[in-house]
Amino acid sequence: MNIRTRFAPSPTGLLHVGNARAALFCYLFAKGQGGQFVLRYDDTDEARSTQAFADAIAEDLSWLGLQPDETARQSERFDRYEAIFQSLLAQGLVYACYERPDELERKRKRQLARGLPPVYDRAALELDEEAIAAFAQEGRQPHYRFKLSGNVVVWQDLVRGEQKIDTASVSDPVIRRADGSWLYTLPSVADDIDMQMSHVIRGEDHVTNTATQIELFEALDAPVPVFAHFSLMLGADGSNLSKRLGSLSLQELRAQGLEPISLNSLIARLGTADPVVPVQDIATLIEGFDMGRLGRAPARFDPEDVARLNARILHDMDFAAAAPRLAAFGAPEDAGFWEAVRGNLEKFSDIGEIAQLIDGPVTPQIAEEDADYVALALDLLPGDPLTPESWGQWTSALKEQTGRKGRALFMPLRLALTGQAHGPEMQHMLALIGHARASARLAGQTG
Repeated sequence: MNIRTRFAPSPTGLLHVGNARAALFCYLFAKGQGGQFVLRYDDTDEARSTQAFADAIAEDLSWLGLQPDETARQSERFDRYEAIFQSLLAQGLVYACYERPDELERKRKRQLARGLPPVYDRAALELDEEAIAAFAQEGRQPHYRFKLSGNVVVWQDLVRGEQKIDTASVSDPVIRRADGSWLYTLPSVADDIDMQMSHVIRGEDHVTNTATQIELFEALDAPVPVFAHFSLMLGADGSNLSKRLGSLSLQELRAQGLEPISLNSLIARLGTADPVVPVQDIATLIEGFDMGRLGRAPARFDPEDVARLNARILHDMDFAAAAPRLAAFGAPEDAGFWEAVRGNLEKFSDIGEIAQLIDGPVTPQIAEEDADYVALALDLLPGDPLTPESWGQWTSALKEQTGRKGRALFMPLRLALTGQAHGPEMQHMLALIGHARASARLAGQTG
């Protein structure tokens, strides 16, 4: 089987974390089996779909490292949908309905009041020519429904196992609005057929839709793809994240300076029993991804987990990966520098602040009670060039001369040399600052 998956967002807004999870699962599954990952813009809503949102989606996927092998747009396939629609209409599998939304709502309320499921009663199939002509005279335009079989549809879901939906308990779905525009069902199935999708991977909120779509695949005499419906995400406290996730856009996360692999590493494991571990590249995620590991329980997402994972990934990042990015933050392309500072990074952009501690300007912080101690430290500073071993030699000499130890020994030196009470290990910082700048700062000079 040629493995092909698709991520099918509507370009009517920005991608959020939930979208990223769907795209990532589709990508990892396809690439893990040598297949193709397709980006399909579901842009049948021409009033709300914009090129700006389409461009933003492409940019977000690129940031995540999910490059599509193909890109398609539903708005370029309306003729194909029309042909399929006419074929189904001729077969009697699509029928016209004339109820207004308020009339349908009244029907639903009456059914619920009687303890019945709110399933469409197919009253439109009983309309005679006179009634249809009266609606036309009134100016009503019909919407169209796909006629379900009333049978039980069964499929083997890669995540949920065997699934059964009795289509007699489901309303015939509206596939075309009265204004002629398309709803999701028909275009999606038509695209999956024409683009030869082998697997449809999406959230569990589509489970009921799947029965309808399987019947549509069969009506069009097309092979039915394999379906996989993963659980939706909740907040860390179990609360519903639907609204909050809608505001947590990928653009926002990117603006925060997070590494995309930190988000990928987290959401690739959410919903599984596997531990979340920091990885450095998407190839590692592809190798370790198994759709069968996804559980039925809702996945819990906490943005703080992304931040913590981001820091761990930076702490493990090797110099070769970091080097091309250092200059943009005013940092030296130096392996020793990177090894010295990476353990203190929460975001890569933090490196700019650390680089300034080395190159300056830095205003030394020398407390009055430590002035004599810092002056002695200047006298005992090892000669040029300073190395990572110089710090230990220096502090040992100071300890012997003054009897100081612990914080009283180290902190005044850190404050004088960096102006800060925290930061990378001083054995590395002293060597990077260098003899000239270290001497100046110990003398109280800004530089």
